[in-house]
Amino acid sequence: MATKNKMNGNSEDHSFEVPEIKIKYTKLFINGHFVDSVSGKTFETRDPRTGEVIARIAEGDKEDVDLAVKAAREAFDHGKWPRMSGYERGRILMKYAELIEENVEELAALDSVDAGKLFGAGKLIDIPSASHLLRYYAGAADKVHGETLKMSRELQGYTLKEPVGVAGLIIPWNYPTTMFFFKAAPALAAGCTLVVKPAEQTPLSALFYARLAKQAGIPDGVLNVITGFGPTAGAAVASHMDIDKVSFTGSTEVGRLVMEAAAKSNLKSVSLELGGKSPLIIFDDANVDMAVNLARMAIFTNKGEVCVAGSRVYVQEGIYDEFVKKAAESAKNWVVGDPFNPRVQQGPQVDKKQFERVLKYIESGTREGATLLTGGKPCGDKGYYIEPTIFIDVKDDMSIAQDEIFGPVMSLMKFKTIEEAIQKANNTRFGLAAGIVTKDLNIANRVSRSIRAGSIWINCYFAFDADCPFGGYKMSGFGKDMGLDALDKYLHTKSVVTPLYDSPWL
Repeated sequence: MATKNKMNGNSEDHSFEVPEIKIKYTKLFINGHFVDSVSGKTFETRDPRTGEVIARIAEGDKEDVDLAVKAAREAFDHGKWPRMSGYERGRILMKYAELIEENVEELAALDSVDAGKLFGAGKLIDIPSASHLLRYYAGAADKVHGETLKMSRELQGYTLKEPVGVAGLIIPWNYPTTMFFFKAAPALAAGCTLVVKPAEQTPLSALFYARLAKQAGIPDGVLNVITGFGPTAGAAVASHMDIDKVSFTGSTEVGRLVMEAAAKSNLKSVSLELGGKSPLIIFDDANVDMAVNLARMAIFTNKGEVCVAGSRVYVQEGIYDEFVKKAAESAKNWVVGDPFNPRVQQGPQVDKKQFERVLKYIESGTREGATLLTGGKPCGDKGYYIEPTIFIDVKDDMSIAQDEIFGPVMSLMKFKTIEEAIQKANNTRFGLAAGIVTKDLNIANRVSRSIRAGSIWINCYFAFDADCPFGGYKMSGFGKDMGLDALDKYLHTKSVVTPLYDSPWL
C-alpha cells in the first residue's frame, strides 16, 4: 500500500511503499513448538508510527518460564546439542544464518513496525549483521579448547572448556535483532541451551527467529522464547534455580534487580550491559563538517535509542561557535518520519512511555537553565516522533548531562584543555563508550587511555565489529558481547589432573 508522511514538520509530502506485513507468530516458543501461555493471557504490541495495536502476544509468566527451563534443562542434560562436535553445531548455525538472509525483508519489516526502526537500515545493517555474527560464532564453535598445563609437581594437568548449561538471555527493545544474536549466537556456539526473554515492546522478530532456529536444525528445547513482562517473566528467568547463566542488556536499575535475583537464587553467573552517557570529544584541529556529521550520527541514529549514543558532546573553544552553528543547521535537516520511507533518517520512539520520558527530559533541560538550540517538540499528528534536539549552555550536573535519556537529545558543551576534556568525560557514573575527534595522534592516545569506558572510537563512531569485544566500565555493567570474549562467557573452565609415574600418589 502507498502511505504519505510529512517529514520533520517542514518538508513536502512524499509517497512511498510500505510492505505488506503479516504477523505469523504470536505464541510462546517452548521445546520446539508455539504454545499458548499457561494462563491464556495475552498483551498488545503496538506500532509506534501510529500507536495502534499490531497483534496480541502470549503473556508468559513464571509457570511458562518453568516449562521453558525444563525443556532447556532436558536438552542440555540429555540432548545432543552440547554433545555435538563444534563442527556439527557450526554447520547448523551456518544454516540458521542462511535462513535469516532469505527472510531479511520480512524480519526488517517486523522490527520497523514493532520498534520504529528504519526499514532500510534493517535490511542493510541489522539483519545482515545478525547473520554475520552467527557465521562468526559458527566458525568459532570447533575452536573451543583448553590448555595443557606445566605443573610444578609430579602431575599432568590440562583444562577443558565446557558449556555453562542453561542460559537465560534478557533482550532490550532498542535493537531487537542485534541484541538477540549478541547473546544467542555465542551461547549456541558454546553448546548451551537457551531461554530468551525479549522485551515486551518488541516481541515479533524474536518469535520469528525461534521458528527459523527449528527450521535450521537446532534441536527442540535448545532455543526457547518466552514473551512477557520484565517484572514477571524476566524476574522468573533471573531467579530460576535451574538457569546457570543470565545475560542481560537494559537499564542499570533493572540490572541491579537481575543481579540481586541471581545472587539470591543459585548464585548463577551474570553478565550485564547497562546504561550509558557516552561523551564525544571534539578538538580544535578537527574538520568541523566531519565532526558535526559524526556528532549528529552519534546521537540521532536510531532516534537516540542507543546505549552508546554520543549524548554529551564536548567541543574545544577554538571551534565551538562554528560547531554550534553548523550542528543546529544539521539537526534541522535531519529527516524525521515513517521508518518505511527511504528518505527518512529517524523514526518514532519505541512506545508512548519512552516518548513521554524523552519529552520530560527536554522540559527539565529548559527548567534547569540550558538553552534549547533546536528541536525539543513532538512532530507529526500521530505516533511517537520527536524533533532532533540540541541543548547548549549545559552544566555537567544537569539531568540532561547525567541521565541516560535514550532519545534524540544532544547536550553540547565547551572545554578549553585536554585535562578538562578528560575530567568532563569521566564525570559520569557510566562507562560504556566514548568518541574522540582529532588529527593529533598524541592527543588521541592520551585521551583514549584516560577515559574510563569499554569502547573508545577515534574519528569514528558506532564502529562495531563481530571480532571486537563490547561492554562497559563502572555502572555500565560487566562482561563482553561480541568477539571471543563473548564466547567465553558461556563456557566453564574445568581442570583435570592426573599423577605422573613417580608421583607420591602412585
